[in-house]
Amino acid sequence: MSLKEIKDAMEKEKVLFGIRQALKLGKGKKKLKIFVVNDAREETICRLEKAKVKFEVLGRAGKGDVAKELGLDFESEVFTIK
Repeated sequence: MSLKEIKDAMEKEKVLFGIRQALKLGKGKKKLKIFVVNDAREETICRLEKAKVKFEVLGRAGKGDVAKELGLDFESEVFTIK
């Protein structure tokens, strides 16, 4: 499950949050895993697609649910695992 992958990566300090980080590192990198929440803004999805960054959608999980599940005190639409 991708939330588990993100949790594990957070423990190893290998997670970056936000669209800017994903766009900056995501171009042409096959080792990166990029996840987008289900309720991400259309603009966010379009920017990733336009930059040809491959990503996965986190099932039914929205921003609030993901933040709560990961124990974050902020919401993020995009998670990048290095």
